[in-house]
Amino acid sequence: MLLEIIRAILAQPTAPFHEDAVRAEILIQLAQCKHVEVKLDGFGNVIARYARGEGEGRYGFVAHMDHPGYVGEEFLGGVPEVYLKKKPAVRDCGAFSVWDLPGFEFREGRIYSRACDDLIGCAAMVAMFFELERRGVEAQVSGFFTRAEEVGFVGTIYLAKSGVIDRGMTLISLETSSEKGGTAKMGGGVVVRVGDRSTIFDPEVTSMLMGVAGREVIEVQRCLMSGGSCEATAYGAYGYAVGGMCVALGNYHNCGDGEEIASEYVALRDVEGMVGMMVGVAMGGWEGDGGERMRGKLEENFEKYRGFF
Repeated sequence: MLLEIIRAILAQPTAPFHEDAVRAEILIQLAQCKHVEVKLDGFGNVIARYARGEGEGRYGFVAHMDHPGYVGEEFLGGVPEVYLKKKPAVRDCGAFSVWDLPGFEFREGRIYSRACDDLIGCAAMVAMFFELERRGVEAQVSGFFTRAEEVGFVGTIYLAKSGVIDRGMTLISLETSSEKGGTAKMGGGVVVRVGDRSTIFDPEVTSMLMGVAGREVIEVQRCLMSGGSCEATAYGAYGYAVGGMCVALGNYHNCGDGEEIASEYVALRDVEGMVGMMVGVAMGGWEGDGGERMRGKLEENFEKYRGFF
């Protein structure tokens, strides 16, 4: 099921402000989830909410629907000029163009696409909703699929300023993040991202995610991943408690070897881990011990050496 969802979403062309095909596929997928209510805001961001049973939604996940591409004659998104000067082949989509690369390929456990970033995050979020439905989980959790992230978090800012998202909700950014921007290894498990190039995320949220990984027995890597900035930084700037998860990404923004445009790629097992983590968070997160274990270790050491005072 996960690969089918990924294939369907990655096949859709997208660029900043031209996410219509991706959004349409997401809506088709979510229409199959009985307990997911979906609506669009005034900017065209997708707001989805799974609601089954009692309780209130403490957590929301965020991912963006765009990827760098040509809009008219202008290239929007972070790709070094040295790559663009070579005039790589593009596919004309009318008002915009995307790289002339396969939308989806799967081989030797890896997913290759012209746009893993951040359509993998979107697909993982859809897969989470399907899994919650399949298990009959009683939970409340939201998902936000945003537009125009690649040009400065435009859709994210619109959502953050609109007041649609409750200020008490913890938001967790889902990304594919350059393997070169941290110590995470592709295939080594989903990454709990403690921060990005711009900021450090909320320690309590990071601790919660690590607790979920332990409880659900999910292979996880805890890393900074400073190759770029993600939506967690933007939401944090507007006062939300934030955390981040990602999977290690090869050929970030299609920047391949030899300054050639190439398919991005990720490991399927890392994406599976991300979906598992999201389901675990939706099922209640992890409360932790309020720092008692660490304080106990510190107090023990303090008593050991207090005779030197």
